Amino acid sequence: MAAPGGVLNCEDFSMFQEVIKGMRTIDDRIVHALNTTVPTVSFSGKVDATQTCKELYESLMEAHLSRDKAIKSCITDTSAVVGQLREKRANDSDNVSIIKQLRKEQTKLKIMQSELNVEEVVNDRSLKVFNERCRIHYTPPKIK
Repeated sequence: MAAPGGVLNCEDFSMFQEVIKGMRTIDDRIVHALNTTVPTVSFSGKVDATQTCKELYESLMEAHLSRDKAIKSCITDTSAVVGQLREKRANDSDNVSIIKQLRKEQTKLKIMQSELNVEEVVNDRSLKVFNERCRIHYTPPKIK
């Protein structure tokens, strides 16, 4: 799965984290983006705040969706690896290297699953800030 700043590598967890961190740039800079693009009352006639808020909202939603897909894709891939290693362990329960590899993959899977919780917090924070600043200019469509 391609991602801004590189290819998402599910096998190398540190690279996975770096790519996800890069994909969260829009959320990390939401306050700055709102301050520089959404005008205050005194400058409201010079910029189309409705269009600006709409575009920012669409960018946020696209970023949230792509991160969600990327994380879930890696969880699926890692789950498959864990399943294969469990089968190998069942056939060869004395093989220490298989047991170590299985534990490593299980730990990686748990951390990736916790990224979904982090993602929820990041998304909620961004949407809260967005709604505080853009609620009078733009109302996002209801999510189904």
